[in-house]
Amino acid sequence: MKALKTIITAFCIALSFTVFSKDDGAKDQKLSMSYAVQTYIDAMTLGKIKDFGEVLDNDVKFTMTQGQKIVNFNRAQMLSALKGSENMEQNCKTSYSVVEQNDAQSIVKVTMTYDVFTRTNYVTISHTDKGWKITNVSSVFN
Repeated sequence: MKALKTIITAFCIALSFTVFSKDDGAKDQKLSMSYAVQTYIDAMTLGKIKDFGEVLDNDVKFTMTQGQKIVNFNRAQMLSALKGSENMEQNCKTSYSVVEQNDAQSIVKVTMTYDVFTRTNYVTISHTDKGWKITNVSSVFN
């Protein structure tokens, strides 16, 4: 009986380590720069906004230049605006490239090409104590 209790205890301990290590891997992925970039692209092009708020810094700033006019949005305004286009796929081709990258910050250029215009987004991502977070997005329409 004592041997059975020992085996069951050992099994439970081993199982708990396995469960926690899988959770840490998923958590680590959500803290990565590539996760932040892909979540941004999915939100903008596919309307997948479920995890978008997780990759935004609390003080994130969105700026759109439309001709001579510059429009600014904060985190709450952008999340609210995206709710209206949730699960709506944009009719565009999307590509991205890393413009600059170091251990603390990266600038990623995301290009959304539509039939009659192109939207270019410069996404600044900073390495915070809570992982990589989007801190600034500047969009230009051509």
